Amino acid sequence: MQTHLRLVPAAAILVAMSCANAPTETKTTSAVAQTPAKTPAEKKLIAKIHDSGFANAHDTYNGMGTGSDGRIYYVLCSEKPDVGGQMYAYDPATDKIAHLGDLTEASGEKDKKAISQGKSHVQFVESNGKLYFATHIGFYSIIDGMEKMGIPPAGMQAYLGGHLLAFDMKSGKYEDLGVEPHKEGFLTMNMDTQRNRIYALSWPTGYFIRYDLAKKEMKTLGSYFEKGENGKGNTYRTICRSLAINPDDGSVFFSSGEGAIHRYDFNKDAIETVSADELKKDYFGLYDITSAGHMAYNWRQVVYRPADKLFYGVHGNSGYLFRFDPRDIRIDVLDRITSEPSQRSGMFDQFSYGYLGFTLGADGRTLYYLTGGPVYENGKRVAGKSSTAKGEAKGVENLHLITYDIPDSKYTDHGPIFFENGERPAYVNSIAVGKDGRVYTLSRVSRNGKTLTDLISVKP
Repeated sequence: MQTHLRLVPAAAILVAMSCANAPTETKTTSAVAQTPAKTPAEKKLIAKIHDSGFANAHDTYNGMGTGSDGRIYYVLCSEKPDVGGQMYAYDPATDKIAHLGDLTEASGEKDKKAISQGKSHVQFVESNGKLYFATHIGFYSIIDGMEKMGIPPAGMQAYLGGHLLAFDMKSGKYEDLGVEPHKEGFLTMNMDTQRNRIYALSWPTGYFIRYDLAKKEMKTLGSYFEKGENGKGNTYRTICRSLAINPDDGSVFFSSGEGAIHRYDFNKDAIETVSADELKKDYFGLYDITSAGHMAYNWRQVVYRPADKLFYGVHGNSGYLFRFDPRDIRIDVLDRITSEPSQRSGMFDQFSYGYLGFTLGADGRTLYYLTGGPVYENGKRVAGKSSTAKGEAKGVENLHLITYDIPDSKYTDHGPIFFENGERPAYVNSIAVGKDGRVYTLSRVSRNGKTLTDLISVKP
């Protein structure tokens, strides 16, 4: 397979980050949009907003997917202690949205007066007519300058832990598979549909958990992130957001901030750190792995391509595309797939952790990536934050849709995305490619003088 690199200014390679500790992507008070810079008409994409009717919707990370029935399934999150995240399905054939349920109720906690199941931070995995996913906390408290599990208001219990859930696509019923044993949220999840195993990482510590559907058995296999995003100083580590499952042998790979690659061995039911290669690459940048506000040397998102039995992933911050061979344990850096404006300016990703909106299309050869870029006014770049301690946008996001044809090594920037009123989508960290050819995601939108999150779509 031919590979190539697009040369990038040194500013995109060398960076020193020193940030205060903070956990997973959460809330911020920045505006949803600003006046867009002038852009050639032929390069502009106009996004359609789909109104789900959830007034409390807050930022969603992952939390969506395309079902075999053609519907787009997604979760709109809540940052309120007593309001759960809501699940929906959009049918492109009828242009209608169905409300599928409340995550707190689906987890069997409707009457427990505990901090709500405010979000889902994972991608849906479909198997035998069911969608498998997990829940996460959306309500936080600021303690010692860090975001922690939310302190419950008077009369409420503390968060009871995230749940592994199954949703039957025909009956519309939920099945609660179990709760995170340490009362943490589920930050990352994937499923081996051949062996009926679910794997997950918790937040804020980063416990690796596996669940056997046949045995209904949940097991913790330790943490590989020091004290995770609950640590301080040398014990702080950003937790991996994507688990890579090799369907051939059932192994599961994940990264850590140091750039190490860890492998779960299905036959041994144990985890080892592999040594043949690592993610600590000069091209990805320089990081203080004990500080927050970036993914360090973790991969941001990875997908499996059956045609060549390889994983393709993107490194957050630098925006470099790589492929990972699970047999030889080899990382090959392929190309920088940030937007053209980002490449020209030499900047890192506009979102501090990089972007999660990365997936493989149904054709098995096209990668889709939603990524931000700089904004220019009167020929001058609009300044933003040089660093941040949170998972947040460092400035106005110039969202672009990128596609990458794997066999031909062809990168295409389809241009910036706008709403019809000229505003820009913001806080986009989800993606689903519909059977109708449209690309769906979840973005901040302005509605009735209020900023909230909802489903949007564009046609490449």
